[in-house]
Amino acid sequence: MRLFIRDHLSLIIFNSIQLFMILSIYWLDGYRNHLTALYSIFFGMFLLTIYLFFRYLTNRSIYRRLSSPFHNWDEFVLTRNWSPLAKAIQRLLRTQYRFYQEQIRQYESKQEQHITFINQWVHQMKTPLSVIHLTLKGKIDPIFESIREETDRMEKGLETILYTSRLDVFEQDFHVEQVPLHSLISSVIHDNKRSFIRNDVYPNNSIDESIVVESDAKWLSFMIGQITINAIRYSAGTGEKIEFSSYRRGKNLVLEVRDYGIGIPIRDQKRVFDPYFTGENGRKYRESTGMGLYLVKEVCTKLHHGVELESIAGEGTMVRIIFHLL
Repeated sequence: MRLFIRDHLSLIIFNSIQLFMILSIYWLDGYRNHLTALYSIFFGMFLLTIYLFFRYLTNRSIYRRLSSPFHNWDEFVLTRNWSPLAKAIQRLLRTQYRFYQEQIRQYESKQEQHITFINQWVHQMKTPLSVIHLTLKGKIDPIFESIREETDRMEKGLETILYTSRLDVFEQDFHVEQVPLHSLISSVIHDNKRSFIRNDVYPNNSIDESIVVESDAKWLSFMIGQITINAIRYSAGTGEKIEFSSYRRGKNLVLEVRDYGIGIPIRDQKRVFDPYFTGENGRKYRESTGMGLYLVKEVCTKLHHGVELESIAGEGTMVRIIFHLL
């Protein structure tokens, strides 16, 4: 109703001014019959009201739909529209909707092809990397150690690409189960053991072996792996520990990963979960992609876990994953 009144407000004002001008002309011409003048005003306004009432009835459905956005196209299509304006708007919206649907289908098709290609490419790249690892097995020459280090970096990069591509189809690729937290952390530490040794950083897993959380083991391992890689990178050469601990916070269980590295400047901390944001530290470490913590945030959201970060520049960083206990 409000939209209808706003749409016809100019007509109401114009008609009122028109009646006033006509009466003014009669008044200036010497006509002084007040009752007839009032009757003519009443009659003019009555005709205008009848017109607006008929106009509202014929276009009521279109005004209602325009006033309250619809979420389902059928809600609009099944509405009976009597006026030519309402029918024309419906035809226009139907055409635009079909065009929109076609664009969405094309986009989804291209996205699926892209994800399929990325997944196949990553799996194909894993084969030569596995061959390189087998070739380097047992060799202790420093040159081979450098090759092994670069191979590890390539593996981590491929893993990040693979999980990023799977994020759009997350609902099809997760399974919630009882996950022993201590064992999972130990597995992540083992996967990154060469990186710990190379960077002179040491892990400390103080999580109780009896602690179990509800989560997806694969995605949780990926998240903790991303946090661990960041902790190692920004603690390199310090000889400090990276501490993995857990504790209860009300009805929640908190997993905390703490390092004693360079920390994050205060001005960058609000944006660390933004995609591709590397900040001041990213300029010092060219390996930074700005995707690690973004992926952690996205996966936590999809798994209904919480994530927090605290950091002091020059003292270290704490990243927490919060599990909501039943």
